[in-house]
Amino acid sequence: MMEWLFASGHAADIVLGVLLIEAGWLRLSRRWSWGAIAALLGPAVLMILGLRAALTGAAWWWIALPLAASLPLHLIDLRARLAPRDPD
Repeated sequence: MMEWLFASGHAADIVLGVLLIEAGWLRLSRRWSWGAIAALLGPAVLMILGLRAALTGAAWWWIALPLAASLPLHLIDLRARLAPRDPD
């Protein structure tokens, strides 16, 4: 069972589902904007997509592309989080 879960890539699908639930929770209960949610969860989604590609035996570029794309998105999120805020 566990071997099939990973070999088929469904383990990554489960993680993507959990991230989707987290996005919904952040939107509904915390009132986060979709942009803030994408900045926070986007890199994780891209890394899990790369993992899914690796688990299912996809070509190397299907693994490398989402992993490479996750870094700029992560840096954008870090920049926004670490920027000085105006005290009101």
